[in-house]
Amino acid sequence: FIVTPLVNREDSWFKSLFVRKVDPRKDAHANLLTKNEESNLYKIQFHNVKPECLDAYNKLCEDVLPSIHADKYYPCELVGTWNTWYGEQDQAVHLWRYRGGYPALTEVMNKLRQNKEFTAYRKERGKMLLSRRNQLLLEFSFWNEPVPREGPNIYELRSYQLRPGTMIEWGNYWARAIGLRQHNREAVGGFFSQIGNLYMVHHLWAYKDLQSREDTRNAAWQEEGWHEVVYYTVPLIQHMDSRIMIPTKASPMQ
Repeated sequence: FIVTPLVNREDSWFKSLFVRKVDPRKDAHANLLTKNEESNLYKIQFHNVKPECLDAYNKLCEDVLPSIHADKYYPCELVGTWNTWYGEQDQAVHLWRYRGGYPALTEVMNKLRQNKEFTAYRKERGKMLLSRRNQLLLEFSFWNEPVPREGPNIYELRSYQLRPGTMIEWGNYWARAIGLRQHNREAVGGFFSQIGNLYMVHHLWAYKDLQSREDTRNAAWQEEGWHEVVYYTVPLIQHMDSRIMIPTKASPMQ
């Protein structure tokens, strides 16, 4: 048999004193953060459009997407559709809600495969795109559910790539902080990814214009506790991105 040197054993024992103990959890992190009783699932789509095709792409979407949104045959809703104004250019962003979670998503996908108009839409859309990607999201329990808005508004989508294992910590801080960002009804919705880029958080905000955005964000620093939220959440972030978006004619959020 092999005898482990005493020095190595003592070194291992000493290191074990500093190993963080993991608290057993009886539920998945997603279930601790989201609105379980509503079971809403969201899909966000990012379409990078050929610059010369953007107008035609928007017109194509206007002709097809609202009809799916309005048809009760499909258990889904178009939350909003936008073009990026500042950030990644010639980009369309679509946000869909599926009430009923993954079964509703599967039902919609199966039904759309039989929809000849949608099949033709996808074929024509494919000619206009440079690339596309999507994510499946759940909504944070402490954020507003996104609902239609009258315009005109601009929207900011702030996306955060978090360090793995920090989602609960992020949620704990923002559960307290979101109340500090409601004065001008700027908080639209908050989501975290389930499929796609993982540990990704999206916060969606609405403002009347860029100056209103600046004034509203500056005012948050006058709120007691806001600086603490920023101080403690910044170390959780690996990467962050901001898009300023303009609603298209087809968007329920204007």
